[in-house]
Amino acid sequence: MMSHDPHAITTHEALQAHYTPPRELVMKKVADRIDPHTAGFIAASPFCLLATFGARGPHCTPRGDAPGFIDVLDETTLALPDRRGNNRIDALRDIIDNPAVALLFLVPGAGETLRVAGTGRLTADPALRERYTMQGQVPATVLLVEVREVFMQCQRAILRARLWGERERPRAAPSMGELLAAHTGGLVDAGKYDAESAPLVSKVLY
Repeated sequence: MMSHDPHAITTHEALQAHYTPPRELVMKKVADRIDPHTAGFIAASPFCLLATFGARGPHCTPRGDAPGFIDVLDETTLALPDRRGNNRIDALRDIIDNPAVALLFLVPGAGETLRVAGTGRLTADPALRERYTMQGQVPATVLLVEVREVFMQCQRAILRARLWGERERPRAAPSMGELLAAHTGGLVDAGKYDAESAPLVSKVLY
């Protein structure tokens, strides 16, 4: 059915024709490392989605634990212990085929999400695995992600979904203004953004 769609969009040019160009801020908010504010958001996150693409196609798998379960080893390296699951290990097989990975971090109560892209590698380093022991269980492997791209996604999707209801944002999670200020090298005034721009998002959800 889709192959006969006369309205199918098959080129970048045709796609762009349906959208206005992104604002300068949107293009400049991308960072290539984990700054202290980003590390704070990751530390407040108990859940993320891991996207991979291997020989058998794409997979998107959930990862969750106590806030901060993904460890910031340094400004360009994240460590993700592989907790007990069903042992399909689809995402891990993908990473052996193709190291490109993407992570989407969520913080309950926070509308924004954090997007991280980079390359992954798996390790069975005994010392590193032992570091992430929980309830006497040592993870079988640890995924190390070399960060290439970091940026915040605005809160529209979370607001439209009403995902968190009335749940309050954790105090430990940096604000969108703080994160944008850090990622754009000061292009954004954090206090002004949080006071003026952030509230406007809820008025332009559609």
